[in-house]
Amino acid sequence: MAGALSLAQAPVLKAVPAWRKPLKAVVSVRASSNPSSEAASSSTKTTREAPKSLDLSETFSLPPNFKPPEPKRFGVRPDKILDVLGASLSLIFRLGTGVFVSGYSASFASGSEIPPGQYALDIAGIKVKEASKVGPRPEKPIEIYEFESCPFCRKVREIVAVLDLDVLFYPCPRNGPNFRPWVGKMGGKQQFPYMVDPNTGVAMYESDEIIKYLVTKYGDGSVPFMLSLGLLTTLTEGFAMIGRMGKGSSYRPSKMPPKPLEVWAYEGSPFCKLVREALVELELPHLVRNCARGSLKRQILYEKAGHFQVPYLVDPNTGVEMFESAEIVEYLQATYAL
Repeated sequence: MAGALSLAQAPVLKAVPAWRKPLKAVVSVRASSNPSSEAASSSTKTTREAPKSLDLSETFSLPPNFKPPEPKRFGVRPDKILDVLGASLSLIFRLGTGVFVSGYSASFASGSEIPPGQYALDIAGIKVKEASKVGPRPEKPIEIYEFESCPFCRKVREIVAVLDLDVLFYPCPRNGPNFRPWVGKMGGKQQFPYMVDPNTGVAMYESDEIIKYLVTKYGDGSVPFMLSLGLLTTLTEGFAMIGRMGKGSSYRPSKMPPKPLEVWAYEGSPFCKLVREALVELELPHLVRNCARGSLKRQILYEKAGHFQVPYLVDPNTGVEMFESAEIVEYLQATYAL
């Protein structure tokens, strides 16, 4: 694929966890709009201290008799049908926002036009070539502190999917002992989402301000229509979560991994949402490699795994790489839940 990213070019996780990087100051920006969550203080701080409760000496092993499942195209496990249907409501209320990369286009092609080893959408034997237009690429992943069931956080997850950005998520479920208090130390209040851009040193609250910053820095400067409607955007984001009410919001005791997990996913996928819920509830830091329709990263995963399907989990703590959302959730619970 012309212009496709190579694995060497794609941002990668470093062996040293983000919370063990040298401390450094960041520019803290406050917006004037209403807060998206509870606020503990009106002051802003730039301290980036590591949470005191992390135990990085923990070791992890595979669950007993574990074997990664074979990917099943468009398959839904019978016991997960209602979960997938509930997670799919967002596609209706949000009109597919977060499914397509900015500047998405598609064209039909014959099989001979698609060389071997190149990813293309296959619909009943008809190949579809997809493309998009993305802005400047950040050298380091954007860092976002948030939780799954927050409508303001969902707005930001949608824009990073549209902009095709890799994001290192630090989950902040209610009663989470690690990253929720950490946000209060860094920015002065426990309010979500909270974004840190290690490429520029900018840190900020407020979903709308974060969206404006990201489209200006890494897009064409324009906010997508469904993210520009003010209160209507927030309401439809809330309606989009009705089918999974409360999921991905409360902490479940877990073991903290020494390295963040890696997930190939995008916000518009109901299957990816189920995995994200588990990651957030277990407070597991994870790098999301966004690969919505039109993303060049689909080719990267196709080459890496020999197949494109999301979600796709890479766990550097155990060496596991696997498809299938239901089995990924079970793996996460077996490996990290207490």
